[in-house]
Amino acid sequence: MKAIFISFDQAHREEVVEALSRSLQRGYTMFPDTWGRGSKTGEPHLGSHAWPSTNSSILTICEDDRVAPIMNRLRAIDEETPMLGLRAFVLPVEDML
Repeated sequence: MKAIFISFDQAHREEVVEALSRSLQRGYTMFPDTWGRGSKTGEPHLGSHAWPSTNSSILTICEDDRVAPIMNRLRAIDEETPMLGLRAFVLPVEDML
């Protein structure tokens, strides 16, 4: 099992949820308002007067064979509009309940 943590500009919300759905990944937890700043490029997303945009984040736990299709769909979204920002991280799941 793997965990995929996805952080994205809120403008990508429907596309990211659709990417999960098309990859047959049903379960996820969404954090609708997350703030942050990219490590290399892009504008901060801090929900403030100076930096009003915000991110959303999703955590999904999936079978190993679903990781590649999900990541490929997320890469395609990011490549279409790279300045909006989308990051995804794959982590091992050691145990779950």
